Amino acid sequence: MIALVQLLVKYAFLESFGVNFGLTTLQILILILATICIAAAGNVINDIYDVETDFVNKPDKIIIGKSISEKTAYNLFIILNVIGVGLGYYLSQSVGRSGFFSIFVIISALLYVYASYLKQTFLIGNIIISLLVALSIIVVGIFELLPVITTENRQTLYTFFKIILDYSVFAFIINLIREISKDIEDIDGDYKAGMRTLPIIIGRERAKNILFFLSLIPLLAVSYYVINSLYKNQIAVIFFLVFIIAPLLYISIKSFNAKTKKDYHHISNILKLVMFFGMLSLLLYSFI
Repeated sequence: MIALVQLLVKYAFLESFGVNFGLTTLQILILILATICIAAAGNVINDIYDVETDFVNKPDKIIIGKSISEKTAYNLFIILNVIGVGLGYYLSQSVGRSGFFSIFVIISALLYVYASYLKQTFLIGNIIISLLVALSIIVVGIFELLPVITTENRQTLYTFFKIILDYSVFAFIINLIREISKDIEDIDGDYKAGMRTLPIIIGRERAKNILFFLSLIPLLAVSYYVINSLYKNQIAVIFFLVFIIAPLLYISIKSFNAKTKKDYHHISNILKLVMFFGMLSLLLYSFI
């Protein structure tokens, strides 16, 4: 998903306007690899710290201690981080913005802190991981647009960056809703592990109500966007109605009626599809 959205931002969105941007093909591939390595390292450390809860929540999907040892997992975590941060350093130097290197260091550090501590805290972990998902989109705009900004093109590049920012906000909201849905789904294992997630603090039923009201935000926001910005483009309207608004409406209804662990797992999977089709909508800029 990360690789796809970063490729779409560059080639389906930015390049479709025929403007000369900052990254070469090799550089965008390095950015993608760096981001993926750091994200993969985050998944590894998350699995290491989740062994206790996974024994309850998803015993059939445990990797650490079964497929690979914890020591091997830690080594993999270190290797992936070194590769990701190293590539980030090289890329930052190659675009003449050495300060951008700090982005990769901060992401790597936050993923570790999230897995080891923040994930157990009330809402903070959900917000942090959602911000990092959004940042994986914004980072393309940072590397593509900021190095080539001038007084003459400032307004144009600002418009491009604002659209990228809108997509990152969409990704943040969808991922935050999904994180809360997953917390409700995993409440039993998280409770035994001593975590303080939203459904554990306020109860499953109240958390479900929050999930429902949060699900209305992207539904209303996307509907407003389609009515006000895309109503003249039939292809775009049909795409958004079928692949984004309809699933979001389904998620809201499903959230309101959800009762079982299976229901919340289903909601989580549909949210991933919404995220996927939301990113694919970048392809529409060639026709809008």
